[in-house]
Amino acid sequence: MILHMLNTEEWKNAIEKGQYSPSSLQSEGFIHCATPEQVVEIANLFFKGATNLKILCINPEKVKAKIVFEDTENYGQVFPHIYGNLNLDCVFKVVDFTPNQNGEFIYPIELKEAEF
Repeated sequence: MILHMLNTEEWKNAIEKGQYSPSSLQSEGFIHCATPEQVVEIANLFFKGATNLKILCINPEKVKAKIVFEDTENYGQVFPHIYGNLNLDCVFKVVDFTPNQNGEFIYPIELKEAEF
């Protein structure tokens, strides 16, 4: 399982279009994703305090675009990147991701239960 964080409006737009193509696909050439072990750290680094996030649980075997695990930002660890539009049939669960009262994210119990 790989994960992608996005806001509720972006997810609604993806459903309407039948695929997901965020702005990072145009600007960087790929869709940023994370492993379950990375998602909380990344959320707190880039989305702290955001209240309208969702996590897409993605079955990588169903993704039609190429997935590459790489460290493009010299972060010291590799992250899954999807090089193309995300076909929605690979998303097997969508989890609401809200921060605690301090604006920090913790690992959602729904991810522990996620299976594909």
